[in-house]
Amino acid sequence: MYDLIVLGGGPAGYLGAERAAHAGLSTLLFEKKSLGGVCLNEGCIPSKALLNSAKIYEHARDAKKYGVVVPEAKIDQKAVVARRGKVVKTLVSGVGSKMKAAGVTVVMESAVIKGRCDGGFEVEAAGQVYQAKKLLVCVGSSAVVPPIPGVRENLGEFVVTNREVLELPEIPENFVIIGGGVIGLEMAAYYCTAGSHVTVVEMLDHIAGPTDREISTILQKEYAKKGVDFQLGTKVVAVEPGKVVCEKDGKTIEFAADKVLLSIGRRANTQGVGLENIGVEMNRGVIVTDNQGRTNVEGVYAAGDCIGKVMLAHTAYRESEVAVNTMTGKRDTMRYNANPSVIYTHPEVASVGMTEEEAKAAGVEYEVKKLSMRYSGRFVAENEGEDGLCKILVNKAHRNILGVHMIGNSSSEAIWGAAAMIESGLRVADAKEIIFPHPTVSEIIREVIWEFKD
Repeated sequence: MYDLIVLGGGPAGYLGAERAAHAGLSTLLFEKKSLGGVCLNEGCIPSKALLNSAKIYEHARDAKKYGVVVPEAKIDQKAVVARRGKVVKTLVSGVGSKMKAAGVTVVMESAVIKGRCDGGFEVEAAGQVYQAKKLLVCVGSSAVVPPIPGVRENLGEFVVTNREVLELPEIPENFVIIGGGVIGLEMAAYYCTAGSHVTVVEMLDHIAGPTDREISTILQKEYAKKGVDFQLGTKVVAVEPGKVVCEKDGKTIEFAADKVLLSIGRRANTQGVGLENIGVEMNRGVIVTDNQGRTNVEGVYAAGDCIGKVMLAHTAYRESEVAVNTMTGKRDTMRYNANPSVIYTHPEVASVGMTEEEAKAAGVEYEVKKLSMRYSGRFVAENEGEDGLCKILVNKAHRNILGVHMIGNSSSEAIWGAAAMIESGLRVADAKEIIFPHPTVSEIIREVIWEFKD
């Protein structure tokens, strides 16, 4: 009997397995497809490989602005996709090596919880039964496929999800993206740069979901300049080969499409896992957990997308760490108030903490200050003719930092410092004492902080 069985080899699963093994637990990990899960194989990492190629292309195309002459720049889509595959293969191999080094037993099979046994639980995979004292369920999520006429009938070919969109051998002339969230925007960024005419169809009146509205509006304007057609407040009613049929303001409109990306959200992969066999509480398809990752069944924990709280890989890492710490007797708790998020467009968007909209809804009295990214010398030196914004919210009474929201290149690498400030409960006066390296784009955070009175 193992001390722990982990179901799912994505970010929550493989990191949880590693942490558990290092804590002295005999650990068995099941993964039905590929170590690394969606993030490493079909999401976070391969999409960044594509976006980096687009960024390099843009630099080459616009090199004259920086005093560099490049005779010709173009994107070789097959080469970009091939490099994406190489990156993924390297990192998947790395995860496997980490599991081996930690002493985690890995079984590449689909596993189902069969029920309880004396002292623990039984899990079946490929006809063999395994036992463990505890379970950590990290079965992830998959793309939501809505009941829109024509979507399922054309799925995988004309209609693609986050998985297939990373492997398109050719750049579609007309590319329609259903959903203006993070996945949709990042793929709009890549395919727009690569030469597609991109149309983003979004039911809401804004893009980028819960992102600070001022920041998301700036991002929308930037990509509209680059040729992306944003159709907000628009509902897709049918998908047919060659076109997408929508309704907007009571009228029917059609958009030409060679490919359609479906990116309206994700659904927890909790069906067929056997959770009902041991009575795990569910709510609308996600596993119910407390802030220590515990389910209602003693000895059963869950982390990552399947608990439906914040579907981000770095959140899943932390959720699994909290769960393992709890099961091994170390006091820990999951906090979401300083959970950063990034949209890897060009310019990048990075956020952590409360937005203005959230602060208002919560009745929190706040003060806000903001500065152009051009107050950072490093930003000006490396981003000819470009701009951005750094915006900080502070609690009016207590003077602690509530939220930091940025749009501008290198924001993704700077936001962790803002997360640390919020996590630590730093006040304005405390943050002013931090020494930032010069010249860096991160200095813009310091510049904005100094706009506040202590």
